[in-house]
Parts: sequence; structure tokens; C-alpha cells
Amino acid sequence: MSALDPDVVRRAQRGDLMALNEVLEALTPYVRRLCGPIALQDAPDAAQETLIVVMRELKGLRDPGALFGWVRVIAVREAVRVARRSSRAVPAEPVDLPAPGDPSLAADVRDVLDRLSPEHRAVLTLRDLEGLDEETAARMLRVPAGTVRSRLFRARARFRLSWRDEGSPS
Repeated sequence: MSALDPDVVRRAQRGDLMALNEVLEALTPYVRRLCGPIALQDAPDAAQETLIVVMRELKGLRDPGALFGWVRVIAVREAVRVARRSSRAVPAEPVDLPAPGDPSLAADVRDVLDRLSPEHRAVLTLRDLEGLDEETAARMLRVPAGTVRSRLFRARARFRLSWRDEGSPS
């Protein structure tokens, strides 16, 4: 995540299209990284929805220095919403999983993540990829901290179970 000059954000808030383009270019990789593990195959849609909300609501951002945190909240919310709305089915046939270090391992992790609910993927993303604590994740997801702890426990357990069921080495 690259630092963004607060002045550029302020110019974008005032309607400067060049500044808005610079803000969106800086945010796009970050948004994709957040939406990917939550929305899975619908991640491009979630990222697009996130950027639309950012463009529409940017004028209301009070502190340009808080841009990335503000965007993180929007991206997680949109990724969960898009994933819930998705009507795509979970693959029925399990695939043979590669050994650790195999480049196709990321695709297999993604397949296991696909079997989790959007809420479980969101809490795993916030805790294990973003490194947020339960309290912060709870505020972002608008649920109690106990719910985050419970979802995290269940998500990790389901991930491990699905991973073992696919024949991955333990």
C-alpha cells in the first residue's frame, strides 16, 4: 500500500479529476487484495463496487490521512455483500492438492476458501491477512467482538477440515 499525499486526496474531494485518478490508481491494488479472499471469483465485481462507493463518498471523508482505513471498511463490506449475492455454486469435485511450495497451492487455498461463508472469509482476511485485532475487525464488520472470535474459530476449523479432506499434508 503506497502512501498518498493528503493534498491529492483533498483535490480529489474538490472534484479534480486528475487527482481522483491518482487516488483510484493508488487504491486499486489495495482494494483488490482485500476483496480477493472474501469475494473469491466475484472479487473483480467487489473491487469495482468498492471503487464506485469510494468515488461517490470521497467528499465526505473528513481526514485524508485515514483514506486507507476508510477504504478497508468499504472494501470488506462490499466484498461480503457481493459474495452473499453470488449465485455461483461451490465446485463439486475436489482437486488433488499440491505439496507446500508448489505454485498452484494458492489456487487450492482459494478453492478451500470458496467453501467458507463470506462472513468467515471476511474475518479471516481481516485477522490473518490484514493483522487487525478482534475489536477493530468487529467495528469494521459491525458485529460484537465475541462474534468475531466465534467466526474466526469456526472459519479456521472449517478451513482446516476442508484442507485435510482434500488430502493436503498436515
